[in-house]
Amino acid sequence: MSKPETTKPDAGELIRKLHERPQMPLAEWLQAPAHVHYKAFRMTDPPVQRPASRDEFLSLLKAFAISAEEMVVQEAFGYGVKTAATGDRLIVIWQAHTEYYSYQIWHIPSSRTAGVQFGPMTFPDYRFPITPLGAEVCYLDIVLMADPLPDSEALRPYFPGPVMYGSRILDEETSLVTSFTPDEYGREHYWVSVGSVRASRSHLKDIVDAIVRIETYYHLLLMQKPLFSAAIDQAYKFEQVHLKQREIITEHIGHADSQTLQRWLNGLTQDLLKTTRLSGRLHFELSSSLPYDKIVQRTLASLNERPLPLYRPMSDYVFSGITGVAEGYQQLLKRIDTLRSGFEGVISIIRARVDLMLQSQNLTLLGSVDKTTKSQAILQHTVEGLSVIVIAYYLSGLAGYVFKGLHEMGWLRNAEIAAALFVPIAVGLAFFITSFSRKHLHKKLSGEPAAIPEKL
Repeated sequence: MSKPETTKPDAGELIRKLHERPQMPLAEWLQAPAHVHYKAFRMTDPPVQRPASRDEFLSLLKAFAISAEEMVVQEAFGYGVKTAATGDRLIVIWQAHTEYYSYQIWHIPSSRTAGVQFGPMTFPDYRFPITPLGAEVCYLDIVLMADPLPDSEALRPYFPGPVMYGSRILDEETSLVTSFTPDEYGREHYWVSVGSVRASRSHLKDIVDAIVRIETYYHLLLMQKPLFSAAIDQAYKFEQVHLKQREIITEHIGHADSQTLQRWLNGLTQDLLKTTRLSGRLHFELSSSLPYDKIVQRTLASLNERPLPLYRPMSDYVFSGITGVAEGYQQLLKRIDTLRSGFEGVISIIRARVDLMLQSQNLTLLGSVDKTTKSQAILQHTVEGLSVIVIAYYLSGLAGYVFKGLHEMGWLRNAEIAAALFVPIAVGLAFFITSFSRKHLHKKLSGEPAAIPEKL
């Protein structure tokens, strides 16, 4: 039979994929002014929903009637470009991540002097035709302008919420303003002024990517707070139950009987299973909080944020929301693991106590068996001794009859003397018969050959 061929990965192809940057052409097409809608959706079953989101993106491209020459679709990234008769350009960007997938939809007017504003897309006949998978993480409405940043009074009507946040980012010409408060459509507004020099450079996508990265991971961190709060209460109840159980068990384990120990084991095992289920769920939901927190902080640091007069820094709001959150999640995970270890420790102590009781019972049983065996051995030797006597008695009796007959026939002078002399011989024959029978039975039971005892 021929051996199956094994396909070895092409090192050159792997290196090419590692260095491939399919988003690079997009940077050259982007310009300000531009209007961007960003939507992110959390996947409940990433292995299944990630490829499903790719199919969803393909259906979106089909609904927008984007030709194959104007699209790029890969395993976890894709985009499509559509140009209207007016010269306006629509760019749809899809990207699937570990836990979520997202859409960036860019509307770039044909004229750089054309105005863009918050709200629905004004691209001709635009409509978002699909219902995305998963739960919505965040929804952003971003306006990119080449003009200088207007004053705060002019921007106030565009931003819902009581406080506006603003910062200079990257360079002295680029500024952004937001309020972190959703409008009636659930969209958070961002006004970004990049300056005329930067209006057509590749850093436009870098700015938008940084904004959406901060917002997405900020929301992913805070979306777990309800689960975190519920788990805190549940962990507190488990801890109180465990504390009471441990006190009772510590006080009474020395004189507890087997039924009590079994009842304790059953109760603790049920609590351990509940704690293990809670721990598994929390690890699945909260273990990524530390990387997400680092992504937010490093992305903020990469913007090189500087104060903008009359506005609070954007980082103030972000840090006030996430500071201590990831650490709190991790402390809860450690707390649940400690609780689970406590249940396991008490269960181990009870099992050790049960083992000791079983060993004590086994030793008592072995002692009883040993006494019974010794009694049976003594009884067996007694029976064997009596058997020798009985057999010798019957042999002596039979020999007496023979000797009397010989005496009557004149062949033997004194029958009584002959009978008396035969008694030791009868005892020897009886002993021989008993020993042979015992070894023969041993041979039958064990399969070992039994040697014939020597004659006395």
